[in-house]
Amino acid sequence: MRRLLVLFGAFLVAVGGIVSAQSRNLDIYWIDVEGGAATLIVGPSGDSLLYDAGYAVDDRDAKRIYAVTQLAGLKKIDAFVLSHYHGDHVGGLPALAKMIPIDRYFDHGDAVEEVDRERLEIYKKVAGNKRTILKAGDVIPLKGVQAQVVASNTEFITKAVKGGGPNPTCVNAEQKAPAAPENGRMVGALFTYGKFTFMDLADLDWANEMALTCPVNKLGTVTIWQADRHGNLDGAGAPALLGAIKPQVIVVNNGPRKGLGQIDQNARSITNPGVRNTPSYSYEKIAKLSGVEDIWQGHLAMADPEHNTARDLIANLEETAECKGNWIKASVAQNGRFTLTNGRNNFSKTYTAR
Repeated sequence: MRRLLVLFGAFLVAVGGIVSAQSRNLDIYWIDVEGGAATLIVGPSGDSLLYDAGYAVDDRDAKRIYAVTQLAGLKKIDAFVLSHYHGDHVGGLPALAKMIPIDRYFDHGDAVEEVDRERLEIYKKVAGNKRTILKAGDVIPLKGVQAQVVASNTEFITKAVKGGGPNPTCVNAEQKAPAAPENGRMVGALFTYGKFTFMDLADLDWANEMALTCPVNKLGTVTIWQADRHGNLDGAGAPALLGAIKPQVIVVNNGPRKGLGQIDQNARSITNPGVRNTPSYSYEKIAKLSGVEDIWQGHLAMADPEHNTARDLIANLEETAECKGNWIKASVAQNGRFTLTNGRNNFSKTYTAR
């Protein structure tokens, strides 16, 4: 009898573990790397994916990323996805790889400008034989979540995802000259979990956003959009893209003086030459966008302090030297309800994916 009770108890523990694993939320952490990028995704199965690794400076960003992996209860990172070889996206990787094991590495390949070659070689040394080069249309392994590559190495998916189709906002849409080549080689991904979708195009520029959404919107609509180019929407955030994807919530991984509120001196309009935008341009563009319920920011944009979201939705209010490195977290239930939380003040707000 005792043996039967022990076996039954073990069975209940096992079943409880399965139910618990199946009922876990999808968690997304936007880690503050001072206007760089580092987004940690933990799937409902517990599998993890880190998208970019911030700057190298004094191992600051690697330490911040590691701290969030510990908060999330991770012993390893299952997949690291590198959007491109700029220092604010790959710089923290060598130090991070010494702090926590990383099983697999994904990137856009070896095509780089000479200015980025040293970073490519450092990355290849860290990744070793665990590296996979991504193509548009590939799926990155993340149990319970579809992680589809929509852009890689200046190539894009050719078939529209569910919800995509002809894009009427392309008619007479403003065109801009492409940014530096590495921004066009971006690995961009669309994550789908039931009704919830999250899109990370990293630093994809205006011209390549247009390639993804005109004349056909290949991306469908998205629940959370991580603003391209850290919220510097002078050289990104094409209206044809925004009108197509119709984001419900926007998260901006800006720095105090980088991204949101910053004017891109390299962005040149083809349709409207000579037009120079004001520092408020980027924030006003997304604040006035139809259907956006909220904008969350990694930092207060100090270059234009009057044009920011509500303070409760901003994770860090200081200059970089005094910054505490607070994160923003989204926790997504299987039914499409999701809650965003500000690591600075624990302010939370819950939404339902449309």
